Amino acid sequence: MSSNLGGFVSATFNPLSGAPTTVEYLVVAGGGGGGSTTSPGHGGAGSGGAGGLRSAASFAVATGSALTVTVGAGGAGATSSPNGSNGVDSVFSSITSTGGGGGSSAASGVAGSNGGSGGGGNGNSNSAGGTGVSGQGFAGGTGADSGAGGGGAGSVGLSGNATTRIGGSAGTGICSSITGQRVFYAGGAGGAGYIAGLGSVGVAGGGKGGDGGSVTTPPTAGTANTGGGGGGAGGGTPTGGSGAAGGSGIVIIRYPATQSAPTATTGSPQINYADGYQIYTFTNSGTITF
Repeated sequence: MSSNLGGFVSATFNPLSGAPTTVEYLVVAGGGGGGSTTSPGHGGAGSGGAGGLRSAASFAVATGSALTVTVGAGGAGATSSPNGSNGVDSVFSSITSTGGGGGSSAASGVAGSNGGSGGGGNGNSNSAGGTGVSGQGFAGGTGADSGAGGGGAGSVGLSGNATTRIGGSAGTGICSSITGQRVFYAGGAGGAGYIAGLGSVGVAGGGKGGDGGSVTTPPTAGTANTGGGGGGAGGGTPTGGSGAAGGSGIVIIRYPATQSAPTATTGSPQINYADGYQIYTFTNSGTITF
């Protein structure tokens, strides 16, 4: 009797099959900050590019070693020339996603910054967008009187429109269901418009990037823990304006719920279970040991 009971308990109530040898990951870096304007005569500023996004369904992990998890902060918006700050890289073990490029400020003649996705160019000097990292994100658009959209993980940022003076639309993000829900990450910010009554902001990309500013409205920041870019300041404003910050990144790890839980974590990850997986979501830096 006891032998049969022991077998029943081990097979039914303790079904874990040991530590994982591979895990699935999503690593999103911080988004770039938007560019600024400093004079009423300047065109719209460029907006920030999204943080780089990397994902894979099968990444080999060893047991007994603490694996580093770094969640990158969003880049600060510019308050003067030249550009918004790039976002900070996010890391899981040997996987690094590159921070998004900052948008170009309207008072500068420089291009949007390179990054995981590139920052948009400004409309004062019609500067070019920054480039993205292959496999992580796309380039920002070129300024044309109005500011250009920042690049996203899913597509390029669009250029400003010199005729309508509408800011360029942002590069789109990428949808992931690693948490058990469909969530967009790593969208660029919409470009900034120019001149009251004529210009308006570009459309923010799916992925929770911010909106560019206009003559009457300030830009908005990228959403925290999505890697969205920050909006650039609108042109034609009486006193100029600052760019908005990019959103911070995120690191998510999951593997089958039938395998053993990590032996240790730091950084207080959120733990969920969905679709047969155990899911560890890091919004702060830390470690995970299997």
